[in-house]
Amino acid sequence: MASRSLIGMDVASKTDAEWMALALDLAREAAARGDVPVGAVIVRGSDVVGSAGNRREADLDPTAHAELLAIREAAESMGGWRLPDTTLYVTLEPCAMCAGAIVLARIPRVVFGASDPKAGAAGSLIDVLGEPGLNHRPEVEAGVLEAECGAVLTEFFAARRAGSGQTE
Repeated sequence: MASRSLIGMDVASKTDAEWMALALDLAREAAARGDVPVGAVIVRGSDVVGSAGNRREADLDPTAHAELLAIREAAESMGGWRLPDTTLYVTLEPCAMCAGAIVLARIPRVVFGASDPKAGAAGSLIDVLGEPGLNHRPEVEAGVLEAECGAVLTEFFAARRAGSGQTE
């Protein structure tokens, strides 16, 4: 099952929380197909230019993170690899790979929900997005719908542990 694309969705005056709610919907869709529930939406003005949920398991691809898939879709829809005037909404703090792609795509603003103390590269474990030696540093806002984003992940991993007989 392919991810549902939100490209072309025109929703004027949405708040950060409302955009994050769309990313959460994509995260839930990822969970339903057995992927870690992370969703990403890239917005330019009031238009969605890229969106995806994680597809690592579905595509058997270690790079099929929601952020990378949304960046690829946004680049295609915008007709270039630079993504000016955009905001990336993602339910989980980007990892180092995704943070590197964010820098390379020149995304000016990143909003994420839950922090990731084990792999977060926007300040939790390391701070790729704030690295002064890089040629681009996006504005970062953390904690938008943090409880909801964290709950989706917690529920997903609890169900996996219960299904495999693992305990904490």
